Amino acid sequence: MNKSNYGNAFFAAFWRTVPVMAGYLVLGFGFGLLLQSKGYSFMWAILMGLTIYGGSMQFVTVDLLSSGASLLTAGIMTLMIHARHLFYGLSMIEKYSGTGKIKPYLIFTLTDETYSLVCTGEIPDGVDKNAYYLWISLLDQIYWVLGSALGGIFGQIVTINTTGVEFSMTALFVVILTDNLLKKDRRIPALVGVGVSLACLLLLGAENFLIPSMVSITAVLMLLRSVLSKREKGMKS
Repeated sequence: MNKSNYGNAFFAAFWRTVPVMAGYLVLGFGFGLLLQSKGYSFMWAILMGLTIYGGSMQFVTVDLLSSGASLLTAGIMTLMIHARHLFYGLSMIEKYSGTGKIKPYLIFTLTDETYSLVCTGEIPDGVDKNAYYLWISLLDQIYWVLGSALGGIFGQIVTINTTGVEFSMTALFVVILTDNLLKKDRRIPALVGVGVSLACLLLLGAENFLIPSMVSITAVLMLLRSVLSKREKGMKS
């Protein structure tokens, strides 16, 4: 692949990821700040952003580290929080086919926001698919690591009250949901996600609803797949 292909893909991916950059810098900053308040330097924030790279799990990890939780507890928590990625992966089999050596990295960096960008955005004309997916994934991770590092550094310089910082992840999901509700082609999947999640929450409780809701949402969306595809084509025509 020549340099021009990578260059075209970079600029296409950069403009596509600007909203994620705005969110990740702020959320990463909050994470770095929270981690530093527990006595960990900004280097730990960078390391966790490079290796764990899971916003919600990283916030939970701060509590796990500070409370001295066991590896078993950490493993169970990770499975519960990131179980949805099992379903993300199933829906990405076709899109990531033929990506070759970069596929492991694309899989590793498949966050909620990256998944949303890859699934809902058409690849611009003349842009290589593999390079585009790579830049989307890499830029999003850079934003997160940079925000985390800045938050950790700021926390070492300035002492502030970090109460409520962990709510930033909830705020991000609310923003994403609002954005989807404002766009006609994404409104039905968003409403399905909210409706099914609320139903599972009421039936199963806050501690047990996550995995059943993910399974149920996936099943409902698969049943509605043909309807959604026809609706999307109708909007584009």
